[in-house]
This record gives sequence, structure tokens and C-alpha cells, in this order.
Amino acid sequence: MSEPVIRGWCPGAHRPMMSGDGLVVRVRPWLSRVTAKQARGLSALAVQFGTGFLEMTSRANLQIRGVTEEGFPELLTGLEALGLLDNDVSAESNRNIVTTPFRSADHDAMAQALTSALAAQDMPKLPGKFGFVIDAEGRRDLAQISGDIRIEQGESGWLVRANGNETGRSVDGPEAAVELALEIARWFVASGGIGADGRGRMARHLAKGHMLPDALMGDATPFPASDDPDPGLQHGGMAVSASFGLLPAAALAALADLTDDILITPFRMLFLPAISKLPEIEGLITRADDPMRRVVACSGAPYCPQAEADTRLLAARLAPQVEPGRLLHVTGCAKGCAHPMASDLVLIGTQGKYNLVTDGCPWDQPIQFGLDADDLSLLESRT
Repeated sequence: MSEPVIRGWCPGAHRPMMSGDGLVVRVRPWLSRVTAKQARGLSALAVQFGTGFLEMTSRANLQIRGVTEEGFPELLTGLEALGLLDNDVSAESNRNIVTTPFRSADHDAMAQALTSALAAQDMPKLPGKFGFVIDAEGRRDLAQISGDIRIEQGESGWLVRANGNETGRSVDGPEAAVELALEIARWFVASGGIGADGRGRMARHLAKGHMLPDALMGDATPFPASDDPDPGLQHGGMAVSASFGLLPAAALAALADLTDDILITPFRMLFLPAISKLPEIEGLITRADDPMRRVVACSGAPYCPQAEADTRLLAARLAPQVEPGRLLHVTGCAKGCAHPMASDLVLIGTQGKYNLVTDGCPWDQPIQFGLDADDLSLLESRT
């Protein structure tokens, strides 16, 4: 198996990433929210310039895949007309903020203030994957979502925590939380957190022995992690998913006929506030017990140039074999982009076959090698 390439940055709209099926253009809606007009526009752009699907990402963004270099400029024009395009690649890259979708006005205000501050001329440029998490609704919804600086809540109230530290510093409210988060980001840059290659993450920086100044540290503990949400009714609205996070353009357009407020979540789902019932829409998952909720998979071969095997067709075929409460991850290479954490079962593509890891991550030592996708009993002894 060849060593996967770690790019160290994520695609954007201004800076797309070339893949096996064309350019991947990531759209980052402001506050992870789209209106009905924007949803219809994105649906049309995905059909005209992409594959007809929009990928929901773990950063609460939407991706259009399969874009040609010739069509890319016109796609950008379309995104700009919808109000979904940053001024430039730097502003787009710095605006890496994930908020819980089950949120109050305080969250939106913090995200807006943080967005404005990160776009300011005096704000140092941060690494492409360096991000902020706003997760302060009396719960901890985003514990499994990657982030370098986290605004959270605990028994003692609001706190700001550098990822890699178990505790954070208490603050008086939203404005103080944003200011402290920015101070920690500035410290990260000033203390050498960005390497010569332009990459850098907070937890890795702290693990190397760099310590936050006392003024940026604290002993406030965040609330325990909440369970990841499932499709269905919750928090006064409806959450909907799609197989492998691939949202059909037609399904997004259908949702736009029902509501003017669609939130993109980091759980590869959409959240529709104040919606309690949906008509049947092809391509959407609305039940937690759907077998396709038990599998995750990246785009795989031939769509990703690093993938060494098919992923999604196999995952869909194996989904009924996976027991409820367990998770199968099928990945085209050891990076495990679709689910970079432990799963009950992991199949790693290698030269057209698969290695099997149990209770681990894609980069862990497999217990079986060279498994054949045509063997439909592949997981019978493991589920």
C-alpha cells in the first residue's frame, strides 16, 4: 500500500482541490446557514457544474465535486451572486468556524464577531486546517469535531479552551469569549505554532512543550460530551441525512420549498429549525435506524487519486450486515478522511483489496490482509 499524501489544507471556493473526478469546490456558508434562495442556487450549480450532488462535510460545509477547470470561473460567479463567496482565499481560509446547529442567538453573534475579527488586516494568517469551535448551549454537541480553539460551557459558565488542554479559562460572556479566543490564536502564531510548511495544530503545538501564558489558561472544565445526533426530530426541529453525506441536488431544492432556514451541520446532516414533519424526499435519511447510518466511506477509487479501492459501493452492500450500534468505515487509503477516528470495523483499500482493522483507526495494524470485495460474508465473523 502506498503512503497517503497529507496535503495539510482543505479545499475552498477560491482554492479548489483537484481530485480524480475533477475539482472539489468547498462552499462555506456564513454561520453554516443557507436561505431557500441560496439552496436552490446551490442545487442548480451542482447540477450544471458538478456531479448533481453536494457533499456535506465534517466542517459544516458543502462541496461540489467533478467541476472542470473550464467551468470553474462560471461556478465562482454563481457562488458570488448567491452571497456565498469570500473576498479572497485568505479570508476564506481563516474563516474556519464550526458552531453547534442547535444554537441560540448568542452563538450567531459570536460567530459573526469571530468572522469579522479573523478577516481583519491585523489578524495573522492561520494554517488552513486551524479552526474554531463554538459549542456553548449547556451541552457539548461538538466534542468529536476537530477544532483548535473551543468556546464551551461548563458548570462554572462560559469558558475558552485550547485544544489539547482538558480545562479552559472562564469568561464573563460572548464578547469576552471571542476576544480570548483571538488572543489564544495570536499566541499560537507568535509562539511558533506554524511550521515551515505552513501547517500547524494547537494540540500538537502544546504536546511539544509550548505552554499558554497564565492569562490564557484556566481550570474550568467543559460539560461532558453529548452523543452524536441522529436523523429525526430533535431540539425543536428536524435533522436529515443522506447516504455517505451525499446530498442530491434535487433533495436540497425540495427542502428549499419547505423552509427559508437550512443549517449545515458538522455531522454530515442538515438541520431544519421549527420543522416537525417532512414529506418523503428521495435521497434523504430521516430515521436513526436506517442501515446506511452504520457505514461511512470516502469517495474512493476512481474519484480520489490516493484511493486504492472502491469504497461506497462496498459500504452500501455491507451496510445490512453491520449490527445496530456498530460502525463500519470503508476507506480508500490509510488517511481515513471520512472518519479520522476509531470505528468498530475498518476496511482499508490496498491495491484493489482490503485490510481489516477492528476497534481502531485506518492507520492501525490490520488483523487481516488482502480481503476480496466479492466475498459477501466479509464481515460475518466480525459484526
